[in-house]
Amino acid sequence: MKTACLLVDDEPLALEIIASYLEKLPDMDVVATCKDASSAFSTLRTRHIDLLFLDIHMPGLDGISLLKSLHTPPAVIFTTAYREYAIESYELQAVDYLMKPISFERFLKAIDRYYSLHQGQNHGGAFSQPNLTPAGESIFIRTERKMVKVLLNEIIYIESLKDYIIIHLAAKKLITKTAIGQIKIMLPEEKFLRIHRSYIISVNKITAYNSTDIELGNTELPIGRLYKNAVLRQLSGKVASLVSISRTSK
Repeated sequence: MKTACLLVDDEPLALEIIASYLEKLPDMDVVATCKDASSAFSTLRTRHIDLLFLDIHMPGLDGISLLKSLHTPPAVIFTTAYREYAIESYELQAVDYLMKPISFERFLKAIDRYYSLHQGQNHGGAFSQPNLTPAGESIFIRTERKMVKVLLNEIIYIESLKDYIIIHLAAKKLITKTAIGQIKIMLPEEKFLRIHRSYIISVNKITAYNSTDIELGNTELPIGRLYKNAVLRQLSGKVASLVSISRTSK
């Protein structure tokens, strides 16, 4: 089954470029194009859309506001000339964030990321945590040209290295080409914590911590300055819960 795509941009040339790229991919089908968010909203209510290519700055309603207004949005790839919305786009669980002018090579990377996150899924449903099994105990990642199942309880921490991430397991390491922000949305928040722009850790693997560092067995990782307050607040809450449970059980 082809992936149904909706293109939304107020620039006709931008629409033509994305459409021409998609024409080269036999599994992609452009079912509609829109020049503003309002018409895109109507299209999304009446047509099945798997993948939304969405500009941000448009007359009237902007792309970010459009996405926030959707109760069950499709997968989305932002296409924009503005860098400042990148962090917010990943918080909205965007597949990718493409900066104009968009090269075909960079466009293909975004499509590959879409396939990695949504392979074998029904894309018309809610934008839930991608690639999680129904039990939420594992994820699938693309490494060495195949999709590999990774059990969540085996992950110690995840490390970002430019365009790649390294998943550190007890017995091995797995490397995949994706952003750390993208892998974060695949992980349950109660089990994993981002402590630094380069690190996500398994909360259950923490053996000690202070205000600047966290120990995971023999590995010590720094707490990033921008993450410090949130990290310490969450860890303090977990400690308080454990103390409460211990007192209750006595």
